[in-house]
This record gives sequence, structure tokens and C-alpha cells, in this order.
Amino acid sequence: MMNDRIETFGQSTIQHGKHSDRVYLMKLGQDDLPELLSRLEDLADEKGYSKIFAKVPDDRLDHFCRHGYRPEAQVPRFYGGDRAAHFLGKYLCPKRREEPRPQRVAEVLELARAKEPLPEAPSLTDGYRWRPLDPSDTQAMVAVYRRVFASYPFPIHNPAYLEKTMVENVRYHGIFRDDRLVAIASAELDKSGGNGEMTDFATLPEERGQGLANYLLTRLEEAAAEEGIVTAYTIARAYSFGMNITFAKLGYDFGGTLTRNTQISGDLESMNVWYKPLVS
Repeated sequence: MMNDRIETFGQSTIQHGKHSDRVYLMKLGQDDLPELLSRLEDLADEKGYSKIFAKVPDDRLDHFCRHGYRPEAQVPRFYGGDRAAHFLGKYLCPKRREEPRPQRVAEVLELARAKEPLPEAPSLTDGYRWRPLDPSDTQAMVAVYRRVFASYPFPIHNPAYLEKTMVENVRYHGIFRDDRLVAIASAELDKSGGNGEMTDFATLPEERGQGLANYLLTRLEEAAAEEGIVTAYTIARAYSFGMNITFAKLGYDFGGTLTRNTQISGDLESMNVWYKPLVS
């Protein structure tokens, strides 16, 4: 399967492809407006995509809203520890705007928000060990990702991609049992912006229920804070009780829901945004 493409327009970063049937403005270059808006529209029209998804700072929100974008989520203190980020959607097909499982989204969110924060930092039970992952681990990482995700918006099934991102701005952590990698998560760091996305959580089915995601998230937060990250956030599957509960129990606040935003394991899914300040 072809993965979505990542390209640049001026100082902006754009991801697009039929995989998630969208254009995603991942990073906005402040000097790229208004020409960038036309580029996003033209790309969506040329490829027949049904959604444009954009992440923009406070001072550009009105500009996008005047061109048909609607706010779906917000993360305070996203840029430089002060300015918020707004997650916007522009729907080019009425069906794409409709949430197919509204009751499930509501149930997941209600249960997650009702959870009390963990009283103490999570720990690993006997038999498990944690460490940061490095290029020598990429084959084992691919094996885990292939079992957990039939498809994914980024090429995490490719060892070369994993190694490339390790060298750049992604920190991967893993948990092992009997020298076998059984759980992974990562933090994608934007050091210039002071924010980090906690993502790519994958635990082998037979190892679930052991609190491994909680432990990995805590370790990733510590590592991100040491590298100067002020705000952590995630974009979690809105239909997943487990991941939303994980973030709620670790002190994350709910920022909003992105409707039918991302293709994971063969289907377009809505995503919940959660965020947490790593420094007071």
C-alpha cells in the first residue's frame, strides 16, 4: 500500500494521500499565507480528497475560518509555551463530515474523563524491562507494528523510515519481556515550538492489561521535558477505550474530536486530542 506523502510548500509541511483521503497541514510557515490556502485547495481538488486538516496558531485562526475551515480541537501553550494550536477541518464531501459512531465516541470520552489520575507513577511488574530504542531495534519494532496495525498513516512498517525518524526528531521507547520487544511508543518532538506528540503506541495483544502504555507514556514525558518540551499532546483513536483512558489517567486534558480524520487498520476513524503541560 502506498503511504501518504510528505512535502513542503515554502516553510510549511504538508502530508497528503488516499490512505487517509486528506490533505494535512502539519506545520504552517507564517509567511506562506495566503498562497498556501490555494495550494491546499488545489491539491485536494486535483487528488479528489474529501478533507483538509490543518494545525495552526492563534494568530492565523480567523484567516482559515474565513476560508471555510471549522475548529475541531485546541491545545493551549502549544507554540513556545504560550500560543495555542487549533486543529481545523474543511470538509469537501458531506459524508466525510458525519460521525458514523457518535454513541461510541461519547461513551469513550465519558468513561475516560471520569477516571481519577493515577496516584503515583506507574511501574513495571517483574519480567518486564524498559529502555529507549535505537536503530538496532527497527526490525523488532516493525514486527510489533505489523501485528498491531494493518495500516497506518505513516510508514512505521518500514525499518528505514523508523531509523530516519530516530535520527531526526522522534524518540522511541520500548518494553521487553524475555528479551522480546512487546510494547512501543514514541514522542515526536518539535523543539523549536516546544511541543511533543505522544504517538505510535503499540502493545502486542497477549501483553495488554499490564499497564505498559502508562509506563511508556511516563518515560516519554520525562525524556521530552529533558529536551525542553513544554507541552505534550496526542491524537488518539476516538473509538479506543484503552488509549483515551491511558491519557486521562496520566493527567491529560481533552482538547476536542477530529471527525473521520485518520485511516488506521483499514478504516477512517475519528480522533481525540489530549494535552498536558510538562512544566508549570
